[in-house]
Amino acid sequence: MYYTPENITSLGQDEIFVFGSNMEGNHAGGAARTARRLFGAVQGQGVGLQGQSYAIPTMQGGVETIKPYVDEFIELAREWDQTTFYVTRIGCGIAGFKDEEIAPLFADALELYNVRLPESFVKVIEQIKKEG
Repeated sequence: MYYTPENITSLGQDEIFVFGSNMEGNHAGGAARTARRLFGAVQGQGVGLQGQSYAIPTMQGGVETIKPYVDEFIELAREWDQTTFYVTRIGCGIAGFKDEEIAPLFADALELYNVRLPESFVKVIEQIKKEG
């Protein structure tokens, strides 16, 4: 099992940095700032693909409001199977969610060979499956 590295500072040609954003696309802190500085995130664009990054808005409500954006990302990852996506701990920094709240949204991504999740997310998802 491969995980998203803790600190990503460079990407290969077919790699995408997936980060938590706000709807306004104000990429001022955390992974969003890294996405803007290093991976082409566009100031003012809070959702979707931009440069070598992909924004998932996490600052507009609860977990239920994040889920549709995660589902949309997972569908893209299924279609773009030659691209590797590195999902950061979206929502678990400035947005204030816990891994246990966000990780289950990515359960379907665990089966995708081209999506790397944070180790903490994988542990949560595996624990949920075990408790089944």
